[in-house]
This record gives sequence, structure tokens and C-alpha cells, in this order.
Amino acid sequence: MVREVNVGKIKFGGKNPLVLIAGPCVIETEKHTLYMAEAIKEIAEELSFPFVFKSSYDKANRLSLKSYRGPGLKKGLKILEKVKEKLGIPLLSDVHCQSELKVAKEVLDIIQIPAFLVRQTDLVMEAGRTGKVINLKKSQFLAPWDMKNIIEKVEYTENKKILLTERGTTFGYNNLVSDLRSLAILREFGYPVIFDATHSVQVPGGKGYSSGGNREFVPGLTRAAVAFGCEGIFLEVHDNPDKALCDGPNMIDLETLEKLLKEVKAITQIKSENE
Repeated sequence: MVREVNVGKIKFGGKNPLVLIAGPCVIETEKHTLYMAEAIKEIAEELSFPFVFKSSYDKANRLSLKSYRGPGLKKGLKILEKVKEKLGIPLLSDVHCQSELKVAKEVLDIIQIPAFLVRQTDLVMEAGRTGKVINLKKSQFLAPWDMKNIIEKVEYTENKKILLTERGTTFGYNNLVSDLRSLAILREFGYPVIFDATHSVQVPGGKGYSSGGNREFVPGLTRAAVAFGCEGIFLEVHDNPDKALCDGPNMIDLETLEKLLKEVKAITQIKSENE
């Protein structure tokens, strides 16, 4: 049985509804961030999806110096804080180093350890000590059963508020593949599992100086993951992905999000009727 992990009024796991984690890859401007948060919240509420807003204040693991990273820790957290104050939405963002945690924990409801950093023991354990919900993203180069070791690092800090996120596995050069068996394996560890559909369709380094992506596969993978079984879906969303400053090729737009969530809702209803 997958334990419940609470983020304010939102409950992951147990017999609770599927949770939506969504937002732009990175904070572009305060105005755009607030607009996206409000637009996604409206869609989520209309379709009765619990909603956590996601956006990064700094993408510190970009391939090239030319890549846009975001506004940085202080300015980015202030923008995220305004989202929370204005819209009352729980927040998730990436933390890339221990020094950020003291400030970030005061604003974020979920601290996300990026896939590239999930093996960094000191970062993972210091995040655990904040007492916040920790979202551990499975590295592209890790087997799902390897995540047990990462979980134990957080548990060692006496924090059992853990989410596990599948985001695709390296498949040769500049490519990822989704193995949905990973969702079942991760759930065996007893924590809620999230499927990150948008990062699963990345083409890492595919544009030479940044990641490419195949966003046309996001809806199908999302539907498949929900049918297979998970406690939440992670979708990076932008009003104009082709103009996004980061990860545009794998992000979906608002219209696609609404259509996809309607399809997901139908799948969850069918599953519920057959349980």
C-alpha cells in the first residue's frame, strides 16, 4: 500500500485523487509566471484535479552557457511566493545545492532533487532534514530499484515525506525511453509515484546547445502511465512552447493540457469503477 504524503490540503497516495504538478520549466517573468499559474489552476479546478505549481528559479544543470537559467534564487523565490499569496497554490521547485535550502524551504512546499543530482548524498540528506516533502527524480541513468538507496538517505533524516518521480531512461545518445514497469517497481517502496511525461520526451542535447524534444508523445505516455498506475502526473506547460526560454520542445500548451486532463479523468473514472 502506498502511504499518504500530505502537502497542505493535497494528499498524494492512498486512495486519493491523481495530483497534477504543472507549470513552465523555468520562471521567465513575474507576469508570465502568475498568468501561467492562474491559467493552469483554472483548468485544474474545472476538472477537479488537486494542483501543485512547478517552476524553476534556476536551471543550474544546463548543457551550454548560452542556455537561459532563470532569475536566480532570491528573485525567483519572491515570484513564487507571490504565486502562493495570490492564488493559494502549493509550490515545487528544484534545489541544486545545500546552500539554497535554508531560504528555499521557507517558500517551497515540495523540494525537488533534480534527476542529475539525486545521487548527491549531502544534498539529498540536507533536503530531508528540512522536514519538507522531498520529490526525488529518478536519474536517467539509474534503474528503478536503485532508488531504494536514495530513499534510505532521506529516511535516515527521519523524514518519510517522499515522492518518487519517473522521467525516462537514457537510451543511447540524445534519447530517452519510458519503461512503465518502473512505476510499479517504484511503488513497491511504499511512496507515491509521479510520472513526468514532458521530461520523458526530451532529446537531451538534441539541439547541440540545448535539449530538443518530441512533445507529440506527451499525451499518449501520460494516458498510459495513468492507466498503468501512478499517484500524480508532472507536466511542464507553457502558453507558447515554441517561444519558451527553456525546454520548449518538450512542453505542452494550455489547450493540450486541458484536453489531456479530460482524457486522464476518464481513465481514472474507469479505473475507479473497476476497483
